[in-house]
Amino acid sequence: MVQRVIVFIFVVVFGVATACGETYHSSYSVACSNIWPAVKATLADQDHYAKVIINDEKMKADYQPKHTVHVDISGTLLQRMNHVTLKPKGDGCEMDVVSNYSGWGHDDQSDFKKRVDEAVAKGAPAAEPAKPAATAEVAKPNE
Repeated sequence: MVQRVIVFIFVVVFGVATACGETYHSSYSVACSNIWPAVKATLADQDHYAKVIINDEKMKADYQPKHTVHVDISGTLLQRMNHVTLKPKGDGCEMDVVSNYSGWGHDDQSDFKKRVDEAVAKGAPAAEPAKPAATAEVAKPNE
């Protein structure tokens, strides 16, 4: 019975601790439409990110960082989805990153932000402008 209680307590404590990721905020002085292509370009790097789910409409993405090495068992167990959301702030943009793990050899949030900043500096492809609605031509009968 004592063993069951200890296992239960361990599961509850571990579950609560791993369910909480920390949110990091980064501000940019340009519009989110200029940052979003850099976020998508960063997440397209299959060497660093997997299981990427992008919502262009909400400028939000869920992703899993790839790590080449985990030093401890907790690093392997804590490998979960991270999240990024862009929010307009005045004339600028705020990037919110919910990162669930940082550890020896990597810092998921910091690594992601550094890669986005590099993509912005390189001039990630600009957001495609909205295409004008196609106009239908009315066929005229031959006269």
